[in-house]
Amino acid sequence: MSQMSRREFAYMMALLGAAPLFANSHTRISPNGELKDYYKLKPFGNARILHMTDSHAQLVPVYFREPSVNIGLFENYGKPPHIVGEKFLEYFGIKGNKRLEYALTCVNFDKNAKAMGRVGGFAHIKTVTDFLRDSFGKDKTLFLDGGDTWQGSWTSLQTRGKDMVGALNLLGVDVCTGHWEFTYTEKEILENLKMLKAEFVAQNVKVKEDSMMEDKFTPYDEDEGYAFKPYTIKKMGKARVAIIGQAFPYTTIANPQRFIPDLTFGIDADGMQELVNRVRKEEKPDAVIVISHNGYDVDKKMAQVVSGIDFIMGGHTHDGVPEAYPVKNSSGVTYVCNAGSNGKFINVLDLDIQNGKVKDFKFTLLPIFSDLIPEDKAMKEYIAKVRKPFEAELNRKIATTELTLFRRGNFNGSWDQIICDALREVKGAEISLSPGFRWGTTVIPGQDITFDDLATQTAMTYPETYVKEMDGKTIKMILEDVADNLFNKDPFYQQGGDMVRTGGISYTIDPTKSIGNRISNITLLNGKKLEANKKYKVAGWATVGSKSPGEPIWETVENYLKNHQAIGKNLKVDTPEIVGVKGNPGITSC
Repeated sequence: MSQMSRREFAYMMALLGAAPLFANSHTRISPNGELKDYYKLKPFGNARILHMTDSHAQLVPVYFREPSVNIGLFENYGKPPHIVGEKFLEYFGIKGNKRLEYALTCVNFDKNAKAMGRVGGFAHIKTVTDFLRDSFGKDKTLFLDGGDTWQGSWTSLQTRGKDMVGALNLLGVDVCTGHWEFTYTEKEILENLKMLKAEFVAQNVKVKEDSMMEDKFTPYDEDEGYAFKPYTIKKMGKARVAIIGQAFPYTTIANPQRFIPDLTFGIDADGMQELVNRVRKEEKPDAVIVISHNGYDVDKKMAQVVSGIDFIMGGHTHDGVPEAYPVKNSSGVTYVCNAGSNGKFINVLDLDIQNGKVKDFKFTLLPIFSDLIPEDKAMKEYIAKVRKPFEAELNRKIATTELTLFRRGNFNGSWDQIICDALREVKGAEISLSPGFRWGTTVIPGQDITFDDLATQTAMTYPETYVKEMDGKTIKMILEDVADNLFNKDPFYQQGGDMVRTGGISYTIDPTKSIGNRISNITLLNGKKLEANKKYKVAGWATVGSKSPGEPIWETVENYLKNHQAIGKNLKVDTPEIVGVKGNPGITSC
């Protein structure tokens, strides 16, 4: 396979930067405009894969700011996705292209957001994917969803993910895998999968032997222990393509196991290799695609240690990377792709399949600019129906903001800081801790903060808050443990999420060091050093082990916002001092 990915990306860049349609960033396609003027991908190959991931239940268009800190270390230093801001624009040769600057980076975010508006939205996504499928050939096109789809909004929480199952059905998705889907109960998951028209695949989710013996969970394959179908074979024109599922491997560590007591998860690279070998031998597919929720760096390592996979269509880390990244292994090259988050992008992978293998390909990461794309009528009506019972609640104004509120990044974002400040103020705590979740949309300056906005940061099945006493050494241990999840030299030990968010303390971190040695100089707001043996009142939420006793976090934050009414530009974000990474292209000052 040749490096067609860069050439196709260059074509998209030229289209977005040079075509008259994009000469003015305020230009919009009229409702009866021709979508082909925007998505006129040159015909290529004989099989098309469409891929989206990590939409986090955002049915309507959103603002979403890309990270200014996404540090890559060791073998991932300076490699996608660990390049941000101006360095990202330079790396991909798109400096000066305002549309792609807005879609792919944090550069000039406020200005670009006001000029170009929101991104994503399932009614817009359906218009685009229907066009891409119809213009290429429905029988030759396959639509994959990488998971984190049923969670992230108030409507998804209230319907237990069923609103998103209906949306996926209407969208015409063919194959799915998951992660936050497993934060509902086993009963709810199975109910949703029964409604889902797409096939759900996951080779790395097994049923515990005791659970099988006691008939607590009926496995897809009792001999292998697979909880769900591990792979499927799809006919695409004259080609046969295998789609293997890889769910998030650390689900029962990063999320509560109490919701899914009968299931086990893992990376299971050996199991993946065995399955790829078996599928290649028995099914003789023309191509093998893995739909994964590992995260970008984990996918790259899996591509190194497992051979025989043509493409890994990945998710989890929310990285919009405009190329298919080549990874060498013992039998050739596997390409790793990712499609960002929140409905901002659709991956289009066009394959030229000849003589039983992929001869060539073109890869395009397509941004979904909602100001340029007409809404699909049926999906628009469905979304309105889903949201109607909750409309008054969703539209309720809570406060306003004078600065951009965002979450995504290795360390505290401004939204995270509001959550941490709310926990400290409402709970009367000295220190607050908030999980390093990647999901959550952005609010731009001058915009009302509605309950809908708050729900994109907090709507989940274990939102309960807590207040407890912790000594200083425990607090340091928590910081060290999460830092190791994020910066471990071996991607297979990176267990998901960004750094735990903190309130009431500052600290120094050296990501290049080993566990136990990364965190230093932990200091309280009063300037005093954190003492190892002294007890501190700590507030937090989203406990994984057992349910906390406090009110859901959205109530805590809403009380805080109502008390303050407006978030001013003087909000102090407790970003740690980062050392040992001078010049790292994964850090910028957007």
